[in-house]
Amino acid sequence: MKNHNNSLTSLALQKFKKNFWGVFSLMVIGCIGFISIFAYIFAPDASENANQMHLSIHSKSPGFEVQMLTIPSGIQSDQNFFSKLFFGKKNTDTEIPIASYKVGANALTYIEYASDGLIGLEKQVELGQFPNSDYRSYIDNRSFIFGTDKYGRDYLSRILIGSRISFFIGFVAVFISLIVGLLMGSLAGYYGGRVDALIMWVINVTWSIPTLLLVIAITLALGKGFWQVFIAVGLTMWVEVARVVRGQIISAKEMQYVTAARALGYNDYRIITKHILPNIFGPLIVISAANFAAAILIESGLSFLGIGAQPPMASWGAMIKDHYNYIILGKPYLALIPGLCIMLLVMAFMLVGNALRDALDVKT
Repeated sequence: MKNHNNSLTSLALQKFKKNFWGVFSLMVIGCIGFISIFAYIFAPDASENANQMHLSIHSKSPGFEVQMLTIPSGIQSDQNFFSKLFFGKKNTDTEIPIASYKVGANALTYIEYASDGLIGLEKQVELGQFPNSDYRSYIDNRSFIFGTDKYGRDYLSRILIGSRISFFIGFVAVFISLIVGLLMGSLAGYYGGRVDALIMWVINVTWSIPTLLLVIAITLALGKGFWQVFIAVGLTMWVEVARVVRGQIISAKEMQYVTAARALGYNDYRIITKHILPNIFGPLIVISAANFAAAILIESGLSFLGIGAQPPMASWGAMIKDHYNYIILGKPYLALIPGLCIMLLVMAFMLVGNALRDALDVKT
């Protein structure tokens, strides 16, 4: 039996490898996942949530460059390496975009950057504020590959860090939906009768409520926040899993191996977890891939409505909300870039799901 299972697994894996778009999409998902985990390594602005604002350079086009003066605060940070790696650097220094500067005997005089041909204010900072009076290491040319948003934040950094929410909400939501869906679907399919009728009534009632409306209700009940959205989305996606599991178990519980397990005196828990569920794992993988994509879209919709991740946390849906009016103001890329990122990630999960469905289809 073990060799037979291994051969079926190998066969499905070979079929999946032959699907170019499935393999390519899986690579895209892997790259986005890697970037989202180590986003602060790749982000030009490694501050917390890439929230370093410079209002004088707001809404600048991709490729914009400016001189940036950093004035050290002298406050020592007690962050450790892992905190900076996964949560960003607590930046206490002051960053100022400048148009030009000159150095005197005891002070550095600079002119602040101003848009639209205006001349910025002229200000001074004492050289003593810089360690060892080394001001040169605190002035650098800053390049914004994706430009800046309406608050003057580096848009590329916000995109990279915003991928975390869109990517990880899929894992959390699918995990929650699998736990609830497997439990409810297994009980309904295996025991039938009144248990099945009761669970199907709950499923039908939940199914009849619009998903976005149900998520909003749960989110408002739990409160606005990062984890609340994850839990809310997960609690609305178990219905599809439960229906699939129920149907599969109704078919599987009449198979000979289940009858043999009952004859051997195994309890219901062992029959369901050790014998039935491993044999219906294929459809669960496919529906989980589809739920990944659905969770990303739901979270983006919530963030667009202002119920999802709250500022200053970066989220692709919130970035579209902040800049959708720029579509008619001549800078549509501010809304299109996060929209394309959402589309790419959702399409990748859908293509992987289709490839898995074809690979696990025993009829082919």
